[in-house]
Amino acid sequence: MVQQIILKNLDKPPIKNLEEDLHWFCDSFGFSSGRDTEKTATRIIISLLENLSNDEMVSSESLATDLEIKTSRVNHHLRNLNDSGLLYRKKRLIYLRGGSLKTAVQEMRKDSERILDELENIAEEIDTLMGVKNR
Repeated sequence: MVQQIILKNLDKPPIKNLEEDLHWFCDSFGFSSGRDTEKTATRIIISLLENLSNDEMVSSESLATDLEIKTSRVNHHLRNLNDSGLLYRKKRLIYLRGGSLKTAVQEMRKDSERILDELENIAEEIDTLMGVKNR
């Protein structure tokens, strides 16, 4: 499995505002970057949270209906969000990892620490093999 976690150090919104905080959250993880000029990924996350807070089951079809976009487009963004570790799919339903945004971020932190630990170990081996001294 390939996992990609993007982190951007962006200034938090100066005033507490749910919508601005959600956009900042998504932008900080790079969910709405590149060709996603309509911030579809952010809209998907907001819709997902709204549905989950109402104890509704969430599928890509229901998200597509809520957002009035094609299911194929929703699925594209869901794959990226799944690859980041924010959510997962079980059969046809979509779930936030750990059941909440906070828990999902905690799990993503563990993922990134594991990835960085592996990189550090290999970097040390490369340094040794190349004769590079660590201060």
